[in-house]
Formats: sequence, structure tokens, C-alpha cells
Amino acid sequence: MTTHDYLATLFSLQGRTAVVTGGSSGIGRAIAEALAQAGARTVLLARGADRLAEVAAGLRARGCAVETVVADLGTREGIHAAADAIVAAAGEPDIVVNSAGINLRPHMDRIDEAIWDLTLTVNLEAPFLLGQRFAPGMAERGYGRLIHISSQQAHRSFVDSGVYGVSKGGLESLARSQSEAWSARGVTANTLVPGFVLTPLNQRLQDDAEKITALAARTTVGRNGLPEDFAGAAVFLASESSRYVTGHSLFVDGGFSVH
Repeated sequence: MTTHDYLATLFSLQGRTAVVTGGSSGIGRAIAEALAQAGARTVLLARGADRLAEVAAGLRARGCAVETVVADLGTREGIHAAADAIVAAAGEPDIVVNSAGINLRPHMDRIDEAIWDLTLTVNLEAPFLLGQRFAPGMAERGYGRLIHISSQQAHRSFVDSGVYGVSKGGLESLARSQSEAWSARGVTANTLVPGFVLTPLNQRLQDDAEKITALAARTTVGRNGLPEDFAGAAVFLASESSRYVTGHSLFVDGGFSVH
């Protein structure tokens, strides 16, 4: 067996179908590109049609099989419509990556019911409903991967964690519940926990150079994260090689959480 063949038995996603919400930018885009290049037919889901088309065109130029779904996960109706559109585009998925997120973090005394509802819908209810829709079918087929993108705010409060931190704490608990429900039938559920990553979602903080420098200094590798730092971890969690890893929160944070 060649090295290539051996690595393929561990990490190839050939023949799998993956969905990445928030797949047109930031961490979601990097993960979508990694899964597609590892062989998965990949559905990119996001709100912006133009950006989706751009990312998809780049992947197709590299020989990847890619579909796009324009959807808004900000309402329960939108989430159900997104699930239907995924199936229409590519059939039942084997891998669902929940990367779409909303990052409204005013001070706690300015959080109103609208901010609470929207944040929990996008960040927590969408992963729950997509899991309910797709995981039972994965379990029937004997293979599935649910991968959620969490946050340091699930574990510690800083820079106005607010309802964002609540949603991410709930997301990690959701993964544990999903793991309990379906892992015995081949469906694992895990979360990736970033440190501070330079993405459009964090643009508000990136405008503060002093804070960016302080956050980088809090890591042990000496820099803030980049979206591509998540490619290998995502392929691992999506692949056959992670079959005995479930209900786990994997910190991809440059040592941020060590301090």
C-alpha cells in the first residue's frame, strides 16, 4: 500500500456528501474548501448568492464537486427551507458542519429579546433542527458526522460574551446530546473551538489594534488564528479516522485556552 492509499483510508471523503453552513466566508469557507478537496461533494450554504458563486467557482476549477444553497437561518421557517434545499441540491448528507453564526454582542444591559431570539436561532436552533432533520437518516445508513463551530465564549467570558456565549455553550451541550443519541449507530457529534480568528465575523474587534495584539499575546503560539488553521481538524472529524471521537470539544486555538 502506498502512502497516498494509506492516507486515503484514513481521511478521504470520496463518496460522501457534506454540507457547510456559513460556507462562503471565514472558518466555514476554509472547512468547505478542505472537505471538497478531500473528495466530498460539498454543499455551501449562506445568505449571499454572489459570494457563494465565487467560492463555488474556485472549487470547481480545482475539480471539486460543489453545490450552493442560498438560505437565511434566522428563522425556523428559513431553517426548514434550507434543509429542503440541501436535499434538492445533493440528496441526504453524510456530514453537516454548522459554521453559520451571528455575533451580536452588546453589553449585557443592552441585550433585548430580539437580539436574544436571533442569536439563539442562528447559532443554536439551526444546528439542532438540521441535526434532527439529517442525523436519523445518517444513523440508518451507519455513517454520519455532525461538526459544530463553537467559541471560547462557551467556556469563559470576555469582550461582552452576552447571549453569544450562551448560544455557544448550548452548542457544545447539543453535541454531547447528539453524541449520546446517535453515536452507537455510526453518527459522531463534535465541536471545534476556535481562539480569536481573523474573520469577517470578528471585524468589529479587528478594528482595535491594541485588543488584537493583546489577544495574540494570550496564545502560546504568539498569533491569532486564521481560517485555514481549521482545515485539517475538520477533515479529521469528517472522516472515518475519527469514528471513536464523539461528544468532544476540540480546541483549535493556538494555546489560547491554556492561559
